[in-house]
Amino acid sequence: MFIVVLRFGANKAKAPEFMDAHNAWIARGFDDGVFLLVGGLQPQQGGVFLAQATDRPALEAFIRQDPFVKHGIVEMDVLEVAPGRVDARLDFLKAA
Repeated sequence: MFIVVLRFGANKAKAPEFMDAHNAWIARGFDDGVFLLVGGLQPQQGGVFLAQATDRPALEAFIRQDPFVKHGIVEMDVLEVAPGRVDARLDFLKAA
């Protein structure tokens, strides 16, 4: 399992220009089963994704397809997590 942090970078002002394409990329991430959760990093600092992928290089390649990443609107930080103890409602994450 991975936590992906996308923090706004130098080109933050260009975000509105690429928002539709960024949202389409997010939708594809859900459709492909990569994303489990997507949310805003508050206060307006970027976004956070809970993701599952076969491996880190595959996930990073997918993230690099995000128009926000391609155009320097955000900078990515990928954290790999090995779930140990989880609430029973999230047991499925241990297998991710």
